[in-house]
Amino acid sequence: MKKKLLVLIVLLSCGITGFAQKFALVDMEYILKKIPAYEMANDQLNQVSKKWQAEVDVLTKEAKDLYTKYQSEMVYLSDDLKTKREAEILAKEKAAAELKKTYFGAEGELFKKRQSLITPIQDEIYNAIKALSEEGDYMLILDRASGENIIFASPRIDISDEVLKKLGY
Repeated sequence: MKKKLLVLIVLLSCGITGFAQKFALVDMEYILKKIPAYEMANDQLNQVSKKWQAEVDVLTKEAKDLYTKYQSEMVYLSDDLKTKREAEILAKEKAAAELKKTYFGAEGELFKKRQSLITPIQDEIYNAIKALSEEGDYMLILDRASGENIIFASPRIDISDEVLKKLGY
């Protein structure tokens, strides 16, 4: 009787572990920091962004200077000159806003540059993670960096270093 119960328990525990799903974690921030091409692309984006922001700031400052000058001279100006100066100020502000949108808008130059520089790196990482998931029979791989709801995760299930090895780093 005891042998039958023991055998039944062993079989049930083997059956339960047979249905167990494997999970893993990756830390995308850690992985990206270890990839020199990503760091170079990020530096390049920061330099371009600063350059473009300086251009936008110049136009914004010009519009602000025109407005300050307009306010100080407003008392002495005729209605026609006031209208003309206001139009100049609005044109400068509009040009600054359009330039900012061109560079930093949702489909702006910075977005396109980021797509061209960083998306290939991210795709390469994704493909490495996908290959590791198939090799290791992982049912789910979570990103620790973006997983705000992950309270605790055992370091044993973190496969970030394996991803880096798969990528050749």
